[in-house]
Order: sequence, then C-alpha cells, then structure tokens
Amino acid sequence: MTNLSKRCLCRALCLVSTAIAAPLVQSAHAQDSTTRTYENRLIVIKNPQPLLADHPEFVQPIVEERRFEAPLLVDDESADLRVRAWRFSYNARGVIEMPNLIKAASTAVIFVHPWGIDDSQGWKTPEPAGVCDFCTPTKNHLAARHTREVIDPFVAQLRGSVGLVMYSLRGKEHPVHAKLYRSIRKKPTETEREEGRRELKEIFGRFDYRGQPLPKVLTLSDESPVKDYFAQFPGLDASPKYNHEGFWDLPTPVSDAVTIDPDDYVYYDEDGYPALRDFLKSQKVRHVLLVGYATDMCFCLTTAGYNNLSKDFNVFLVGDATLATFPANNTPKYATNAHVSFASLNQLITQISWVKLTPNVAERDSTRASSRGFASEGE
Repeated sequence: MTNLSKRCLCRALCLVSTAIAAPLVQSAHAQDSTTRTYENRLIVIKNPQPLLADHPEFVQPIVEERRFEAPLLVDDESADLRVRAWRFSYNARGVIEMPNLIKAASTAVIFVHPWGIDDSQGWKTPEPAGVCDFCTPTKNHLAARHTREVIDPFVAQLRGSVGLVMYSLRGKEHPVHAKLYRSIRKKPTETEREEGRRELKEIFGRFDYRGQPLPKVLTLSDESPVKDYFAQFPGLDASPKYNHEGFWDLPTPVSDAVTIDPDDYVYYDEDGYPALRDFLKSQKVRHVLLVGYATDMCFCLTTAGYNNLSKDFNVFLVGDATLATFPANNTPKYATNAHVSFASLNQLITQISWVKLTPNVAERDSTRASSRGFASEGE
C-alpha cells in the first residue's frame, strides 16, 4: 500500500480510534504517581460568542446552544502560557470551556505535514490529472496561504518561548532532508543547508511530472454499471497512472510558506511514534500545541497526530490552525468545522487568540483565584 493510500484510510481509522481514545488516556493517567481532586462543576455561560470565529474564510465558526465554564484544568507551577480550551460532551449537553496555565518551556508546537507541494521548491502536482496533498494545485495554494497567513505567524510568536518547534513529514528521511533540516539525529550547518536547497531543486527538476490523462472510454457491465464506473474512474487515484512512476519516492519538503528556524526540528513518520515520544520526553515536553494538515487525516492518525500524542502528553488542538480536506467544495471551512467538532469529543480545542504568553505573575495568580472562586459556586 502506498503512503497516500494509507493516508486516505486515516479518516476511517480516526472514527474507530476516537471511540477507544478515552480509555487509552485514562490508562496512561492511571500510571501517574500524583493526583489531585478536580471539582468538575459547570456554570452556564450566558450569551457566548461563536468559537473559532477569527478566521471564517478557513474555518466556519462553531455555534452550540449550551456552553459551560469549568475550573482551571492544567495548572503548572511557574506557568507563563495561558491556553483557554474547550471540548464537547453529549452527556453534559454542550460545550465545556476551561482555562489552563502551562509552562512554555514544557510545551512543543508541532506542525503536522506542511507539505511543500506546488510552491517555489519544484515539487509539483503531476498533470493533467495527478493528485497530491489537498489533491489539486488550487486547493494546495489555498492551504499554503493559510499556512502563510495564519499558522506561520502563530508559530513565530511562540518560538523562543516554547521548548521546541517541530514539523512532521511523510515517509523516511532522505539524504537531502538531512542537509536541509534539523532532525532528532543531526543539525546541519548553513553550508549543508545551502547545498541541500540546490540538491532538492535538481532532484525535482529531473522528474517527469506528466501522467496519463483521464480515461475517454470505460467498459461497463449491464449488471453493475455503477460499480464498474467507479472501479475504472475513482474519485482519488494517486497511483503511477496519473502521478507518474516514482512520484511518491521523491523527498517531501517543508512548505516554503513556513519560516523555518535553524533550531526547529523535522520528524519523519517512518521513524515511528515511540521514538518521537521518547525524544519529546527527553526534552522535558509535557504539553503539545498541535497545528497542521489535514484535520480529517494526517492531523489525526499519522505519527505526530493527536491520537498518538494524547496518550502521553497534554494536547491542545489549535482549531483555526488546521484545515480538513474539502472535496466537492471551494472552501475548507465547513469540513474543518465538522472534523474539529468531532475531535472535540475526546480532545481539547483551543484557538490562536486563546494562546497567550503571560509572564506577569499577578495575571497568572488572578486566573487561579478566579477559577477557585468559580469552582466553589457550581451550577
């Protein structure tokens, strides 16, 4: 099975894995050596504003009839990063919001699959009918604009304060990757990076991006013409037929819409989750702010996806810093709304405007005091 075929299975697997995610997280927490009593008291929020409303071009704002305020959840000593978050509970009949105070140095910003396709680096969607990433050049350009306008400034704002910034990429580390990006194994010199950029352009420049055209004639049986039609003309075929032989063997670069700092890390899916987990633990990471693509696929179940990370870390999905795939639509906003909402059954969702560096001790103490007073009120 090709990497893209595996990727296209992610959505179905997400549905199954979400149902078992809560027991997995509970099992991990059962191993913790210390616990505290959390007063799970909910107060109705009156006249709340829509959630994820800051970037409506990319994410349709979320509106729910009932919203509740819950007490402070994550409360790190010497916290300097405020992260307000929410989740949805059918049992509670609504959205539950809560403040969190976390330590920036114990936090990783992880950007899932910022593929550099159809940008200045030379990796292109094959024509006339090839598919890659968001599966058409137009959709890929929209995703790159989202990266440039929304995610990249957010990462830049936190870089230098958080413990680390990391990008995940499909497949394995190619030799040219090792020259371009810092990995958990090696940090290249600037000379190596420059050599890697030239080498990458040469690799992409040698490839033939011409695939076969769409079929002009199909052979259909009288008994099952619909089945035969889709078997011969599926909605997504990323095989060598349309993408040309060897396309998926090319090294995937990080999008040129990302401003990569020399100290940022790149992690490769084929290195596996255990090695990623162990590396993050070795860097004293306890919290993850997760951004990236695609909400319904890679963001969910690839190596650095939330179904893996939430087993071992306090994960916050940044809901306006992700896009879902959007077939049959000219906008990702409705699909992203739906998949972020689905994730909220077992994940905490935040948004860019809710993530704030707060080095002010008085402000931090005020958040704690407000939460203590709130918890004593109940519903």
